[in-house]
Amino acid sequence: MNQLDQIKQFTKVVADTGDFQSISAFHPQDATTNPSLIYAATQKPQYAHLLEQILTERKHTGLSGAAEIDDIVDHILVKFGTEILKIVPGRVSTETDARLSFDTEGAIRKAHRLIALYAAQGIERERVLIKIASTWEGIAAAEILQKEGIDCNMTLLFSLPQAALCAEAGARLISPFVGRIYDWFKATNHRDYQGEEDPGVKSVQEIYRYYKALGYDTEVMGASFRNVGQILELAGCDLLTISPDLMEQLTTSEKSVERKLFPVSGNSENVQPMKLEEKRFRFLLNENAMATEKLSEGIRKFVADTAILERVIAGKLGR
Repeated sequence: MNQLDQIKQFTKVVADTGDFQSISAFHPQDATTNPSLIYAATQKPQYAHLLEQILTERKHTGLSGAAEIDDIVDHILVKFGTEILKIVPGRVSTETDARLSFDTEGAIRKAHRLIALYAAQGIERERVLIKIASTWEGIAAAEILQKEGIDCNMTLLFSLPQAALCAEAGARLISPFVGRIYDWFKATNHRDYQGEEDPGVKSVQEIYRYYKALGYDTEVMGASFRNVGQILELAGCDLLTISPDLMEQLTTSEKSVERKLFPVSGNSENVQPMKLEEKRFRFLLNENAMATEKLSEGIRKFVADTAILERVIAGKLGR
């Protein structure tokens, strides 16, 4: 078996792309998207018709200005998600507007909106994960949504305190960002990292072991990979979301894959839950320069890519 097939024996493989035509050959279980990936996909000729279709369908809504563009963006996100679900047997993750990262009520409203749009396409909520930034406000929104039966994927996660709070909130899934953690340490310390010394790999390992020791149901999905080595070091994680390029690389090698992460039985290391209230959470996050910087940077990047998509739509509307 190639390395991708070997990984699938003990880890659920998830496609990390908006380019759904590129993933069918790899047979992933789930798929994830984000504003950057969706914007990139809309710029490819093979997906131009989807944007045009939404523009035509939403032509006579009576909406105008920002409300009209926001409506079109929501429909584009759900359109891509619906198309992806024709290919993957499991779930798709669809992101809320990153501008709502510090707005609990706004994030909840957006999640309800996206779930309603999926329902209108005949997609049951069990096949959708709502992606929300792992801020205090975002995690608070997820706690409420989970109680309503809406599963959440907590994104832009860079630290154990964020992961601990997500688990306490009952989030369905978290996405610790391996590659972005690696990027920060590489740039800050002016050196490269390989294998198990990679700070992004270490972060996911720490979170995974914390969750398993304490028996949390929240799934851990390593994300944002820069190379195959990072993926192989996390073989055995609950899920790994991988870009088509890296999945392709994994299919070209038949070298043996060693499982690195195993669920434990019992709390053998006597791990204690962090039990974070708001002041403590904000302090610990602030103390982690990498997590603070990458969280802020990630939100800004997603906001910027959403704004670019909105400008494209505005141009097509003649504004």
